[in-house]
Formats: sequence, structure tokens, C-alpha cells
Amino acid sequence: MAHGGPEIEQLIQLLARLPGLGPRSARRAVLHLVKKKEQLMIPLSAALDRAVMAVRTCEVCGNIDTTSPCLICADPRRSESGMLIVVEDVADLWALERAGIGAVKYHVLGGVLSPLDGVGPDDISVEALLMRAHEFSEIVLAVNATVEGQTTAHYITDRLGEDAPKITRLAHGVPVGGELDYLDEGTLSQALRARTAI
Repeated sequence: MAHGGPEIEQLIQLLARLPGLGPRSARRAVLHLVKKKEQLMIPLSAALDRAVMAVRTCEVCGNIDTTSPCLICADPRRSESGMLIVVEDVADLWALERAGIGAVKYHVLGGVLSPLDGVGPDDISVEALLMRAHEFSEIVLAVNATVEGQTTAHYITDRLGEDAPKITRLAHGVPVGGELDYLDEGTLSQALRARTAI
């Protein structure tokens, strides 16, 4: 069912493709944009135009920024920690930055190994990681705790070989504020195996 003219319908359809938005949320967003045309819709349109021209992928780490190398790679203070955090996606990098984990550097794989989906080693940024690895004293494999994520972590560890820097991974277990009764069995057993002294 159409909602207004073809321009409005196209806007709804495009917004509905965004993660976290379905057709209903897209319709609400478009109505809000139309009602706030001067304050919101026109500035949003201009910002999208500017972003299309300015945004690029960092040639070093794979982050998304307006410069390449990105501001993270260009920051000399970040080389001092000697830590490289390997993530699956730019969203993971941004989440770690929001958490304020300190002056570290990153490497974005751009996915994980998934033979069933046709994603092999050549489809993610492993070779570029191997080229950078010697620059760091520790590599943190911050991939998701999925079968594909763990397979990717094992593959990277094997490829780095015995001469690699120290390789670590994120702890998995009980989240801050988490209640045991609500956690799945895999998370609970992992948390128990990774227990630490008080």
C-alpha cells in the first residue's frame, strides 16, 4: 500500500533497508522527517551528500573515516601501547572506542570465515593483518564468540605461526550486571572455565 507519492514511498523503502529499521519504523521516520523538513530533512540531506564525497575506508586498518590513514592509525600515541585489536567489523571497532579502552590500534577483518556462506580466507583481511603483526607486542583477537568467529581466530593464530607476538582473546562469560538465571549454558560454562582469583 502506497503512502504518498513515489518520492515518499522510495524514501520509506530505502530507510527500511537500514539495520534495526523495518517498514513500520521507516514510515514513522519519514513522517517525522517530513514534519521537520527545515530543521531535520534538509540538514540530513546535505550531511548525506557531504558524507558520500568524504567517507573512505582506511588503507591501513579498514576503519571508516574521512581520511586514509584514519585518525586512529595516524595518532602517534597509539603506537606506544604495542597492542593491536583485531575485530570483525567497523561497528566492533567503534564499540571498543566508545568503551574507552585506551590508546590502541585496530585491524578490521571485514567478516569471518564461513565456508557455508562461501566466505574464505581471501574474502577477509587476513594477509594485511599478517603484514602488520610484527609491529606489535600483543594481538588481541576480539572476534565474536560464534563458531565462525572462533574458527577465524584459530585460523589467524595458525597463520601467525610460532614467531608471532603474544596472542590473546577477549574474556567470555558473565556480563556486567548479568543475572546467572538468564544466561545460556555455554556462557555459564565459559565463565566458570575463565574464572579469576578475587
